[in-house]
Amino acid sequence: MIYDCAIIGGGPAGLNAALVLGRARRSVALIDNNQPRNAVTHASHGFITRDGVKPAEFRRIAYEEVLRYPSVDHLQSEVVSVGKMESGFEMLGSSGLRVLARKLILATGVKEIFPEIEGFYPLYGKSLFNCPYCDGWELRDQPLVVVSEFPSVFHTAKLLLNWSKDLVVCTNGQAPLSGEQKNRLQSKGIVVMEQPIAAFIGQNGRLEHVRFADGTWVPRVGGFVTPQFVQSAPFGERLGCERTELGGIKTDEMGRTSIPGLYSAGDASYFMPSQLIFAAADGSRTAIGVNMDLMEEDYE
Repeated sequence: MIYDCAIIGGGPAGLNAALVLGRARRSVALIDNNQPRNAVTHASHGFITRDGVKPAEFRRIAYEEVLRYPSVDHLQSEVVSVGKMESGFEMLGSSGLRVLARKLILATGVKEIFPEIEGFYPLYGKSLFNCPYCDGWELRDQPLVVVSEFPSVFHTAKLLLNWSKDLVVCTNGQAPLSGEQKNRLQSKGIVVMEQPIAAFIGQNGRLEHVRFADGTWVPRVGGFVTPQFVQSAPFGERLGCERTELGGIKTDEMGRTSIPGLYSAGDASYFMPSQLIFAAADGSRTAIGVNMDLMEEDYE
């Protein structure tokens, strides 16, 4: 069997793409390795009708809705290779799975690389996060830390002032801020600490203080740590897709990549902002692009 479209990735982008294509009566192979990036998150926010939903519940509801459409097959497997063929694409899975499809959507998302700081992971998703729009409300009016080694820390610190006026910016031994930027932050009462961080100290998932390599420490109850984002899967690069300046898979307004028949949706294409509602909307847009292109081919 050759599917109309295969989708690699069962996050909000891939799921919404499968939903739209299923409703368009297209045959779809939704291939998912069941390893969602937001698995550590207790609740997801900012998605109307689903604000505060647990990630596992979101996936349960989404799969229940998508699989109502008989032309959508859910194939649980880790894709290990993707090949371009004259008639479309061939995907091979670690379980021996082989899928052929006329079109392919990469909805593989991104993964975060956080600074290697002792004590971070027991606190991540509980009192340390990476997205103020996702978790800023829950930390409002609390003493917070902002950890970033990147120039974007200036923007992040300014942004967070709307949630808390008690901020400490830590650059972990790096110098991403100019003197003028430091002066502007300090004029707002934001403390800037540039020494390396030795550890996050806390218990039961709650941050208590940040300890620095020089022995000093500062009490905090939560905060935001900026990761580096990289592609979760290498398929776009291996197939020769053009990339954006940030490292995303470059697409047009309907999700088409530089490779004919290949599309990308969600975080894998735009990297930021990394939110459920953005990814789901992008999956819908890309699915419409796929359906339009299939329609045109079928009328040739």
